[in-house]
Amino acid sequence: MDELIRELYGRPEPAPHAQTRVWRRITVRRRRRRLSWLAMIPATAAALALFLLIPREQPVDTGREILLTAATSAASATSRGTYWHVKKVYDGVRETDLWVTRQGGAWTAEQGRVTRVTGRSPFSMAGRDLSFDQIQALPSDPAELRERVAAMLPAGSRGLLADALGGLLWTKPSPPGVRAAAYRALADLPEVRYLGTATDDRGRDGEAFSFALPTGVRRTLIIDPATSQVLSSEDGTRSELVLTAGWTDQGPR
Repeated sequence: MDELIRELYGRPEPAPHAQTRVWRRITVRRRRRRLSWLAMIPATAAALALFLLIPREQPVDTGREILLTAATSAASATSRGTYWHVKKVYDGVRETDLWVTRQGGAWTAEQGRVTRVTGRSPFSMAGRDLSFDQIQALPSDPAELRERVAAMLPAGSRGLLADALGGLLWTKPSPPGVRAAAYRALADLPEVRYLGTATDDRGRDGEAFSFALPTGVRRTLIIDPATSQVLSSEDGTRSELVLTAGWTDQGPR
């Protein structure tokens, strides 16, 4: 049909200036698209610059940082006082007190009854007696402390290293530098696991860490990194809630 029309009437001529109008419309549309893209460039560049300037959180070992924070707090703690005093609650029931002088005199109290400690030292490490002077002489360098404590452990008890270092944080009158070194040494032990924030039986908030014992169970400590104090200890068979651990001038009555 189209061929017949063209034979009868010839090829139709475009309207005057039709081609010019078509190209003008095409050019205008292209120019509009180009301008819209150009307008987006400053906004995109500004957004990219803002993204690059925003500080982004870097991945860190949270548990290690918490232990190092506790070490800093421990290093600045005071060691003034006449008595080293530790007050604990065992298994949520039995409350005990221990007072020790710098000369080695010691007293314990349970259910209100105060008794002088005689014979063995009130401190021990892996079942071995540890004197007050031995504790005071421990090094304040983390690597040296780790080596010294490892050498003090019985043969074949390498698995007790984390527990022995942990004991220097609260069960013994360790000098501030030694407690700080113990925290830093624990931060470098791969067997020490960070469990996250936790609350002890008294409702105190802290950070929980655990490590394996040779018996196969794990000991969990809840610490307050701001004060460097150990709040509680639990190993699946026994729990200890620490109410007080530090130096004081108030002795047993």
